[in-house]
Amino acid sequence: MAEIPSRRALFFGMLQVALSSFGGGLSAWSQRIVVEQHRWMTDEEFITGLTVARLFPGPNQINMAVYIGARFHGLAGALLALAGILLLPFSLLLLLGLAYFYLNMRMAVDRVLAGVVAAAAGMALSMGFKILDEYWRDAVALGFALAVFLALAVAHLRLIPVVLVAGPLAMAWYWPRGAAAGEP
Repeated sequence: MAEIPSRRALFFGMLQVALSSFGGGLSAWSQRIVVEQHRWMTDEEFITGLTVARLFPGPNQINMAVYIGARFHGLAGALLALAGILLLPFSLLLLLGLAYFYLNMRMAVDRVLAGVVAAAAGMALSMGFKILDEYWRDAVALGFALAVFLALAVAHLRLIPVVLVAGPLAMAWYWPRGAAAGEP
């Protein structure tokens, strides 16, 4: 059974996600902190929430913070999670932007940013493999994932049409039916 966070813990948990993932890898850090460290959700609940967050317009992790906050504490939780993920990081980003404006001609700044990008890519791959572990025995889920990957990375199709086709197909395939859905 997943632990229900207090409102204070929810705010600081989302703040921890935002500060841990500065520079990228937000989904991976979010999964690590929410599922592995605090145990507020299971992997399956997190993946469901992330899927919902990705279906709505706007940044995925902002949507995910709202989803997590609302799940535990309704509107107040959504606002606290949103504040946790945005307030301090937004302020730091403004300061870093100002510093970059004045220091961008220095080669060391470019090298540091290249390192941050590499670390963020590694975190995204890490989360991908964790999700793969969750669905390794589900051939249909792997088929959907492979089809979407090929459509985006190989065929260079646009994201929105791929989501508009693959999303409803996957939802229709996994929609609960009959006795498995709790019907008599």
